[in-house]
Amino acid sequence: MSGVMKRMGMIFRAKANKALDRAEDPRETLDYSYQKQVELLQKVRRGVADVATSRKRLELQLSQLQGQSSKLEEQGRKALALGREDLAREALTRRAALQQQVSDLETQHQTLQGEEEKLTLASQRLQAKVDAFRTKKETIKATYTAAQAQTRIGEAFSGISEEMGDVGMAIQRAEDKTQQMQARAGAIDELLASGALDDPTGTAKDDITAELERLSGGNDVELELQRMKAELAGGGAAKPAIEGGQQQAAQQPQDRPDFNKR
Repeated sequence: MSGVMKRMGMIFRAKANKALDRAEDPRETLDYSYQKQVELLQKVRRGVADVATSRKRLELQLSQLQGQSSKLEEQGRKALALGREDLAREALTRRAALQQQVSDLETQHQTLQGEEEKLTLASQRLQAKVDAFRTKKETIKATYTAAQAQTRIGEAFSGISEEMGDVGMAIQRAEDKTQQMQARAGAIDELLASGALDDPTGTAKDDITAELERLSGGNDVELELQRMKAELAGGGAAKPAIEGGQQQAAQQPQDRPDFNKR
């Protein structure tokens, strides 16, 4: 059972991988990678800005503490000049505490300044990397688009594309149907000519009938042509003869005996 499940899992992963590979567009993947790099660059820049803000805050605190230290030193000098050694000692004690704070802040300031320099350098390097990736991305996208267009044109010319394949199948089906209809029409004509099928309209004729009619039609034409030639050759003489024949035909009924008078 475990072997069957493993096999099913492998088949599912293979089909899913194939479907994802078909759906994946390298141009979209490149754009997504570029977007992530830009987001990372923005985070680095915000980090640089935060470190710079902290450094600036430390500088302000240092300036304030140094001002207070200078003020305490001046107060101690005045107290000592007035003979107030106790006040001068207290002022110097406070000044010493402030100096310790100033020292700690200066150490923090140097650390932040070093971090700021590192982040700035990293930001510059990342910016250069992002710019180079953007140029490469656009080059790859343009090359991929050109290759895709060239592939589609080649598939269209060769007829192996899906769309052209459908068109080719439609043309093949039309040609097959046309040939089938032509073959059927020819077969019906042959059957009618041989007499295997009856023509209800009576217009169909076999070969012998058609030949006889052709010969008969040719003889009629020849006879008509000979008659017309004879008429043209006889000219005006034929006309009186015809008229004389008509007069004789008109007189003949008068010369005939009337058998009904008996």
